[in-house]
Formats: sequence, structure tokens, C-alpha cells
Amino acid sequence: MTDVLSRRTFTRSLGAAVTAGATTRVVADQASPLPTEAKRWQNGASPWPLCLDTATIRPSTLEEKIRIAATSGFDAIEPWEGELNKFEEQGGSLIDLGKRIRDAGLFVPSVIGLWNAIPATREEFDKSLVDSRRRMRQAAAIGAEHIQVVPQPARPWQEFDPKWAADRYRELLVIGLDEFQINPALVFVQFLPGCARMGQAAAIAIDADHPQAKIIPDVFHMHITHSGFTGIRHLRGDFFAIFQFNDAPAGSPIDQLKDEHRVFPGDGILPLGAILRDVQATGYAGCISLELYNPTYWQRDLEGVAREGHEKTLKVIEQAMSSH
Repeated sequence: MTDVLSRRTFTRSLGAAVTAGATTRVVADQASPLPTEAKRWQNGASPWPLCLDTATIRPSTLEEKIRIAATSGFDAIEPWEGELNKFEEQGGSLIDLGKRIRDAGLFVPSVIGLWNAIPATREEFDKSLVDSRRRMRQAAAIGAEHIQVVPQPARPWQEFDPKWAADRYRELLVIGLDEFQINPALVFVQFLPGCARMGQAAAIAIDADHPQAKIIPDVFHMHITHSGFTGIRHLRGDFFAIFQFNDAPAGSPIDQLKDEHRVFPGDGILPLGAILRDVQATGYAGCISLELYNPTYWQRDLEGVAREGHEKTLKVIEQAMSSH
């Protein structure tokens, strides 16, 4: 792959915007087209490296996922911490695994994730740090730049203190950066009422008062949580660690959509072209990461799924760049 930027030093960030419509494709915003000078990856076709979230081909082994990501044309791979833990427990060397990833021509922008990372009490948080440190160590061992902070356990929004979450996120940032040279980044997800929307996650990250605080938007989560799509224009690209990419199907009410309903980019109703133009305007230079949890795809030939996902993601990017 021809990459102008060093895969370990290029600036990373993330942004996303999606539509609230559930049954028809939403008309794209009148954003400016991407400048051709921004092209750097995918033989000049994309200003961003393309990443494969391993959940997209979940039934494969971790080693097979690395091979498939490389042969399908991706620049990077985004594994899950459970895969790394299983690999290590079975006697594998994560340092060697990281070398295998790099030898395949890939890098690791992010690992998913730090589960139950921001519980409600000091005692619970201190206990959670045992697993959080292990997960950071394992992610850092394969060369990951970021690890995703999931502010679980879930609790009613009335019991979720954003200031407490911000302070604990800051602690995780200090631990990650100082002890493991890895950058924790905050996610927002539908099942966490206190951190379900992009604005909620952004507020927590900003209030953490740390220069490396980041969030990780996902276009599907933005859609099903009604986060709104123009907010990305108010944020800087370096506030985002990675940009998770997919689409939402037509014909289903938003409140009935779950992660398993994600579809290939371009196969659904989200205004992905407008999203990408807004993301580019922030200066974002990190990965576009294909993240699907669709069990119907898992029943197919998984290498074929990865190739189709790569092709459709790149097609959406190319269309965004050529749109006026």
C-alpha cells in the first residue's frame, strides 16, 4: 500500500454525522467537496486510512482476521480486547502479534475496549483499574495508539454524574499515557443513558481538562441516539481518536434499531457523503473504521464480507470527494 504518512506518526482524529430519517435516504448537506490535495491513502483515493473492526468478521480467528484485513485492502485493524486476552491466555505473545500485524502492512489505531471503566463509586473504580490496566497493557503490546473507554456499568441518567465521569476519565488518561503510552478515548453508546449521545461524551471529555482527551463517534450510534449531525462541525479533528463507519437500513423505526442491524456503507439511509465532507473540514486525518455487527454477514464467506465492506466504504469516500 502506498502511504504518504508514517503509520505511527500521522495525526488522528474522528468525527461523524448521520441522519434521523428511518425509511428514506436523507438529502446530503451542501458541504464543500474534499480537496484533492488531502488524498493520501488507498492509492490516492482516500484522505483517510481504512480500518477493519474485527467484529465485522467476528467468527474468524484473530490471526485470520489480520490476514483478511490485509488481503482485502485495509490499512489498519481494530481488534477487541477479549481477542487479545484470549490470545495471551493461550500462550501467544502480544509483542509478536504486533509484529505480525505490522509485517502484514497494517497498524492498530484503536482497541475495543475498557469495559466497566467508570463505575459509580471510588471503591468500584479502584477495583476496575486492575482490568483496565491489563487491557491497556495488552493493547499497547500490539502497538495500538488508542483504547476505547466504555463508561459502564450502565445506570439511569439521574445516577450518572458527568463531573465524576470526567474526573475518572482524566485518571484513565493519565494512567494510559504515563504507564502504557496509549491514549484512552471515550465512546458513547445507546445503552448508557448518561453517555449515549455525542454531546454528552464531548462534555465529559472536555471537562476531563486533559489535552489528550478524545471521543469516538460512530455514525450508527449518532443515528439511533438522535445526536444530531451538524455538531461535528463545531469540533476539531484532533478531538477524535477514530471514526467508526457503517450505515443504517431503511424501513425500520430508529427506536427499533440495534447494533446487529448495521449494514455496509452505502446500503442504507445515512448521508455518509455529507458526513465525510464535514469530517474532512475538521482536519481529521485518522482512520475510517468499518464496524459491523450484522450476524447475517457472519454466515457468509468472511473474506468476501471484508472485501465488500472495503469496496463499499471506499466507493462512498470517492463519491464524497467528487461531490459538489
